[in-house]
Amino acid sequence: MRPAIFFDRDGTLNEEVGYAGRAEDFHIFPVAPAAVRRVNQAGLAAVVITNQAGIARGLFPESAVETLHTLLRARLDAAGARLDAVYYCPHHPEGPVPAYTRVCDCRKPQPGMLRRAARELDLDLAASWVVGDRRMDVAVAHAVGARAVLVKTGYGARELADGDVLAAQPDAIADDALAAVRAILRQDPR
Repeated sequence: MRPAIFFDRDGTLNEEVGYAGRAEDFHIFPVAPAAVRRVNQAGLAAVVITNQAGIARGLFPESAVETLHTLLRARLDAAGARLDAVYYCPHHPEGPVPAYTRVCDCRKPQPGMLRRAARELDLDLAASWVVGDRRMDVAVAHAVGARAVLVKTGYGARELADGDVLAAQPDAIADDALAAVRAILRQDPR
């Protein structure tokens, strides 16, 4: 078993634009390839976990999300960075698309995507980290005994400004995904 760094997608690896369903709205942060490449070089798994409620809400088909993930992988690959896997939750309990309207165990902050990744990729969740821009990313990490870094990109700065002391508290805070990976690797250099 090996540890992983799980990345949220929207607001962490790419710009937050609401519900990204089109390639022309999908802009990867310039630091994203370097962040993933550093994870690869450290020998950890690099995995994306993302809620994609736009599917359940009928804003775009599931195929649009798969197209964006193909685009994400291609852009990372072109920069010498590789994702071990991408997991997404298409569900939302209030979505109007019946096939995707449900309460599930994969929608963050539920830990289903992390547990599935652990089974399929032989990952040690307790030695892993989640990097994301929302407190739900922090909560999903803590639900499986992993640690979390909240990044200030996407919704991160707003989440920090809200300062809800009852919400999940991150183990670290970083400016962006690359700064998060650097901080993680300083603590666990491998």
